Amino acid sequence: MKKLFAVASIALTVASCSQNAITGRNQLSLYNEADLQSMAAQQYQQFLAENKVVSTSASKDAEMVRRVGQRLTAAINQYYSQQGLSKELEGYKWEYNLVNSNEVNAWCMPGGKIVVYTGILPVTQNEAALAAVMGHEIAHALAKHGNERMSQQAVQQLGGVALQTAIANKSAAAQNLLLSAYGIGSNVGALLPFSRKQELEADRYGLIFTAMAGYNPQEAIALWQRMKAASGGNKPPEILSTHPAEDTRIAKLQEMMPEALKYYKPVQ
Repeated sequence: MKKLFAVASIALTVASCSQNAITGRNQLSLYNEADLQSMAAQQYQQFLAENKVVSTSASKDAEMVRRVGQRLTAAINQYYSQQGLSKELEGYKWEYNLVNSNEVNAWCMPGGKIVVYTGILPVTQNEAALAAVMGHEIAHALAKHGNERMSQQAVQQLGGVALQTAIANKSAAAQNLLLSAYGIGSNVGALLPFSRKQELEADRYGLIFTAMAGYNPQEAIALWQRMKAASGGNKPPEILSTHPAEDTRIAKLQEMMPEALKYYKPVQ
């Protein structure tokens, strides 16, 4: 029976590998993207209801988050249109919210559900650096990294019939993996870490989107230098649980910068 489950698991895994439209990389995608977007929308609203959302009418910071989000999504729509990939954005209903929390963190769930924590603003320090953070997080969602690491975790934890059940009908297991993939909530287990490939993809496209939105992508270098300094205490920022900010990362950003700068046109 165990052999049967193993064979079924391998067959399902192989059949569920697909090429990502924007990165061109083959990745494991067990979950239907429309289902993930639906689950994300539900969990996003629950998260907002359970946390302190900062009103844009009462806070310049919240208005900045919304402004950066709108400029980034306009740039993304333009980029995808230029690549003939506009259909890839179907189902995206962008939302941008600032949440009052000391956590140095930000995330974007499938379908464009974005949260920035107030705790990251002293590290970003300016709008362009905030755009670099948000662009990076949005790039993770667009590259479907959440689906990929949820799928990898499901394969590791389950097998055969159990795996098929876990990925069907927006199961509780799938919802827990979704929350774990984005570090939302404290009762869903350990964060699922991004791989080095995923990080490099998010860095590259995040810089491009930041530049196309009219923000200087070079601010990302100073941002991650500050992030590295912020990690020197006993407890590093939450965002570094899945986003390492070591010297090699900064060096990679510097290598990517010439490409990003080709897209950069400052907003007049």
